[in-house]
Amino acid sequence: MKECLNLLFERVSIRKFQSKDIDDETIKLILKAGNAAPSAGNLQARDFIVIKDEKTKLKLAKAALNQMFIAEAPVVIVVCANYPRSMRVYGERGKLYAEQDATAAVENILLAVTALGLGAVWVGAFHEEVVSEILEIPDYARPIAIIPIGYPAEKPRRRERYPIEMLTHYEKW
Repeated sequence: MKECLNLLFERVSIRKFQSKDIDDETIKLILKAGNAAPSAGNLQARDFIVIKDEKTKLKLAKAALNQMFIAEAPVVIVVCANYPRSMRVYGERGKLYAEQDATAAVENILLAVTALGLGAVWVGAFHEEVVSEILEIPDYARPIAIIPIGYPAEKPRRRERYPIEMLTHYEKW
């Protein structure tokens, strides 16, 4: 139990990576961890796109407001919300559930990466239409996050958090 909590508090965003490959089994384990996240109705309304191609990573970095560290990561995973998978059960509200499913998967991926001694960062600032075009994402899916992953080439300090008392409300706001 304590190990899990330590993992939560040790995770930091990594934007500098060593030029060292990540084997396919490790990538598969990270993806399985992502899909182990909770999902509405267990519909797992999320998809994962794994990118290793240098040219594609460069295009993604440019589409992500020129965050060039994306291109420097050995592996990039783009997590997408798959709307029809959730909407077939939940109707229009299924769009929200698919996005929640995808974001829960993102957090699991970040924690799995940390547990495996790798580093990653959740990138949400990108031109969605451009990313969809680069990766040929169908219209019924939405890219939610770009996650560059690699062996860390930096050791940033964990950023301060607001005191929990400031964020906590009991019964009424």
